[in-house]
Amino acid sequence: MVKTRADWLRAMLKIADPILLNLSDGKLREKMPICKAGREPYSCLEALGRTLMGIAPWLELGGASGDEAKLQENYRLIVRNCISAAVDPDSPDLMNFSEGYGQSLVDAAFLADAVVRAPAELSEKLDGDARKRLISALISTRKFQADGSNWVLFPAAVEAGIRTLGGDYLTEPIFKAADRLEKWYLGDGIYGDGELLRNDYYNSFVIQPLYIDILKAFGDIAELAELLKKALRREKRYADVLERLIAPDGTFPIVGRSAAYRFGAFHALSHAALYDDLSDDLPPEQVRCALSAVISRTLSGDIFVENGFLKIGISGAQPSIGEGYVSTGSLYLCETAFLPLGLAENHSFWSGGETKFTSQKIWSGEDIPADRAED
Repeated sequence: MVKTRADWLRAMLKIADPILLNLSDGKLREKMPICKAGREPYSCLEALGRTLMGIAPWLELGGASGDEAKLQENYRLIVRNCISAAVDPDSPDLMNFSEGYGQSLVDAAFLADAVVRAPAELSEKLDGDARKRLISALISTRKFQADGSNWVLFPAAVEAGIRTLGGDYLTEPIFKAADRLEKWYLGDGIYGDGELLRNDYYNSFVIQPLYIDILKAFGDIAELAELLKKALRREKRYADVLERLIAPDGTFPIVGRSAAYRFGAFHALSHAALYDDLSDDLPPEQVRCALSAVISRTLSGDIFVENGFLKIGISGAQPSIGEGYVSTGSLYLCETAFLPLGLAENHSFWSGGETKFTSQKIWSGEDIPADRAED
């Protein structure tokens, strides 16, 4: 059962360890099963970018003490070694940033976003040669074109990462992404994925968290700072909706694409909690209890293979749930649910008492205010 901060930390690292420890030892490509033909060129960068996007705020958090502080310092070193290995031309785990049809752009963007979320640990303290190589690797993704869907955010996220790393960045992808997202906003906290509304979790997997991170990275530009205010209001409403989707037993509706990302479906809820962007009606400790229920329920399934990597599925090995683009590395977007570990242990997210979350209140007969649409 996952309840406490220590439980969350153990769960996050249990998922991350096969990626990070093997990569830091030069054995990720050797050890990680791909589980999908044709995905070999992409799966390692998928695993790294998605894992780091989830654990970056914990790496960046200052003020930890005791065993957690020791563990944190160890993983900071491991992660920087992992990034170095990913861009080292002599590494057996040198990763593909520029070949193929564009999948590398997606996961380069996730890796760039991790740098944005942990600038001190993943940029300033990164070895100088590794930083230069990472900037070059990110720049190499500019060959890919992205428009018409959530993919328009990926070039913008890459440029936010380049800026954070001290490289020569472009602003055109930032304004292009912002223009598209503003045109695609549909109201009540929801963006279209392109011009259409899709019944899936991509507002949470990608759209809202990345859009906000990009706008924050360029918040010194007045026009983007104004858009950030709107984006935060929209995420606040969307976080309310996501919390209400969590059933009393911690299950949630499995709809739409990429369901095998498991509790990565709650990326935006965790993101709102991390940045204190929750509504007044949604106390942080209630979000902790709701997310704890989801994490506990999911981890109760048989979701790991023998050497610790994730299986494709929701509650066990369910390979048919994984679309053709889903390989083992893809699954590590689930780590984004652990973003609140970037909050100090005395934050109310962690220090607040156990409380029922919305569906538990409703289905136990408690009277609560009606939900309301916004925007």
